[in-house]
Amino acid sequence: QVQLVESGGGLVQAGDSLRLSCAASGRTFRNYLMGWFRQAPGKEREFLARISWSGGNRYYADSVKGRFTISTDNAKNTVYLQMNSLKPEDTAVYYCAAVGAGYWGQGTQVTVSS
Repeated sequence: QVQLVESGGGLVQAGDSLRLSCAASGRTFRNYLMGWFRQAPGKEREFLARISWSGGNRYYADSVKGRFTISTDNAKNTVYLQMNSLKPEDTAVYYCAAVGAGYWGQGTQVTVSS
């Protein structure tokens, strides 16, 4: 079992930055790549970025490449998503997941006002 808890969402203005956190626990979470996804109202869930717990295997969706950075802190069992230059179209619920394993967090809302 893997438990994932996101935090760090909020209401910001266009151009601002936010850092999301995903705290992982359980016996097997280190077996998986970790990813960030988002889902905007009326849209399908969208992949954003993924990383291994060693910090390698980073990969980004084109929509966020250059603006978002995924990272890990193994001492804290936490995955981060640093989001810079936020745009109104980044408004969504953001989820972390153990990629391909079916484990998801509850999501954290990010709202970017223009």
